[in-house]
Amino acid sequence: MNKDKLKGDLDQVKGEAKEQWGKLTDDKSTETEGKWDKAKGKLREGVGEVKDKLD
Repeated sequence: MNKDKLKGDLDQVKGEAKEQWGKLTDDKSTETEGKWDKAKGKLREGVGEVKDKLD
């Protein structure tokens, strides 16, 4: 597992927590930030997978 995959996984976990917190507190801004963090994490994880295949 390379650094991009690990950071991607962490971003997804952080995003999920932030999204759930936003739902719990009825804060749409935080919920949206969480969704963006999850998307960013999925993208970074994909980059890591491509790097693994190229190595």
